[in-house]
Amino acid sequence: MTYIPLTKDEREEMLRVIGVTSVEELFSHIPDKYRLSRALNLPPGMSELEVSNLLRSLAAKNATCDEYVCFMGAGAYDHFVPAAIDQLLLRSEFYTAYTPYQPEVSQGTLQSIYEYQTMICELTGMDVSNASMYDGASALAEGVLMAVAQTGRKRVLVGESLHPHYVEVVRTYCHGQGIEVTSVACPEGHLVPEEVARELARAEYGALVIQHPNFFGLLEPVAELVQAARQVGTLVVTSNDPISLGLLKPPGQYGADIATGEGQPLGIPLGFGGPYLGFFAVRKELVRRMPGRLIGMTVDTRGQRGFVMTLQTREQHIRREKATSNICTNQALMALAATIYLSLLGPQGLRKVAELCLYKAHYLADQIGALKGYSLVYPGPFFKEFVVRTPIPAQDVVYRALEEKIFAGVPLSRFWPERTHELLIAVTEKRTREEMDRFVQLLRKLH
Repeated sequence: MTYIPLTKDEREEMLRVIGVTSVEELFSHIPDKYRLSRALNLPPGMSELEVSNLLRSLAAKNATCDEYVCFMGAGAYDHFVPAAIDQLLLRSEFYTAYTPYQPEVSQGTLQSIYEYQTMICELTGMDVSNASMYDGASALAEGVLMAVAQTGRKRVLVGESLHPHYVEVVRTYCHGQGIEVTSVACPEGHLVPEEVARELARAEYGALVIQHPNFFGLLEPVAELVQAARQVGTLVVTSNDPISLGLLKPPGQYGADIATGEGQPLGIPLGFGGPYLGFFAVRKELVRRMPGRLIGMTVDTRGQRGFVMTLQTREQHIRREKATSNICTNQALMALAATIYLSLLGPQGLRKVAELCLYKAHYLADQIGALKGYSLVYPGPFFKEFVVRTPIPAQDVVYRALEEKIFAGVPLSRFWPERTHELLIAVTEKRTREEMDRFVQLLRKLH
């Protein structure tokens, strides 16, 4: 088998068949100013061995969490991934399956998705979960669209405590549909129920978006916020860290209508930004508006258990004007990783991971807060992330820490240019006492 079938003779034969004499004649209808008149700027061809060596040398330039101690978070976290996940995920029946276009033939895939949905419902306390979405940001944006469609109100309220990237994704989704996105300030790092209630009373909002824990790691006063939204008929859409739900009250218990989040902490490694996993769960009253797909369990004519694609409210399957979303598929492989992770840990294991994150984060925050020149920016309760005020620019702290093979955190100046001396630090169950103490010793030297 030849890997380069387009020889000169073959090219000439094809041109002859279609009735032209040259490639230039074939593309003559394209104006010269749009045609490339030089060779592509590419290196000469290489052997497989040379390409392997080149790619290996390029990959070696990356700094990874395998070599560095990671205190970075802001939506992507260095949690432990049990080896059993990859072992099971790489089985050919899962790894090669794309999406169940003939779903009922793929009973194993449908069962894994059904079990994923069940676990997400147990985790969030909601009635129904879909089969998963691309990532936490797109899941949140779909939740916003769902709330707007349900209420018929084209206004959405978000707080400054929502991840800035999530805000941008929500604005992008809403822009084309004429939905107004309003942001409220969070001077104390979290939403203030009284201010939110005043804003909700000012205009008819379809959705109130709450990230809990929020971008700064703080816990939001969710019960009061939900109550404020209820009084004016606004639906509540949450974005939750799934690990935090091992300890915190799930969104279904404090009255959220739509619960979303980033599932990367559930057994999915940091992979240069993806692929990640968006989870999406709702109250049963909203199931007919749910984007994506829903897998159900039933019995066949012989009474045997089987799994079926129950709902797909996308435009390829129903009338375009009735479609709730144009999302085409789900993240089945990543959803399976999360399913394996949750089944390996169980409720007690997940709670243990959450407790380790909580205790270790508070230990490190206490140690850093006691250093001269450093202090916590916000006094409120937090889960596994916190913001520290630094005596030198936070970006300089990050650069100095890299020399010690430490990812120090995320400078907030990346999102708010004026916040030059504030560093967002995350602590997962992987961090050891020795690693945290070494980080504190480094910070002590930086003034």
